[in-house]
Amino acid sequence: MGKEKLYKIGELAKLADVSSRTIDYYTKLSLIEPEKRSDTNYRLYSDETLTRLKRIESMKNEKYTLEEIKANLQQWSKVSPDDTVRDKLTSIQLHLEQLMKEAKELGPIIQQLKPNQMKKLSRILTQPTAACIEALIVLLGKNPFS
Repeated sequence: MGKEKLYKIGELAKLADVSSRTIDYYTKLSLIEPEKRSDTNYRLYSDETLTRLKRIESMKNEKYTLEEIKANLQQWSKVSPDDTVRDKLTSIQLHLEQLMKEAKELGPIIQQLKPNQMKKLSRILTQPTAACIEALIVLLGKNPFS
């Protein structure tokens, strides 16, 4: 089994497209943490940290505060120890929040639809919406069909 690649702050910053000061700040806030220290006392970060850092930046772009991001990351850590699973769950959460925002924006327009337009809209959206809800229920381990 090969050794996992570890990165110094500068290397990690370049890969994540953030500044070294940002990494220092996130480390101070406990959003990320070094995997270990080198013999010369450099902080060394893993690929998991790189993934987490990218997730943090993605959530910042979605206008989350750092406090919200920290709470969110802690919440997902309780769900699964697997970083890939947590990354996917965060992605789903961001998509759902974007959908909710778009649905709210469409509210006034939908209220102006004629009854036959409303029926068509309902037919188009009902099946994929139900499939999405079913997939989330199964994902959360609450499969009503088993």
